[in-house]
Amino acid sequence: MSASDKIKNAAQDIKGKVEEAVGKVTGDDSKVAEGKADQTAASAKKAGENVKDIVKG
Repeated sequence: MSASDKIKNAAQDIKGKVEEAVGKVTGDDSKVAEGKADQTAASAKKAGENVKDIVKG
């Protein structure tokens, strides 16, 4: 996984955590869902990149 990919994934994860927290504070369920979706997407990308790294060996 390249450094830029790691940074992008971390930024998306952080954005998701912030969005989820804001949604919880404001009672906005759609923001909570968006935040969780961003976190899930970042995790999936990270897992995919890890598989690529293992295959490349």
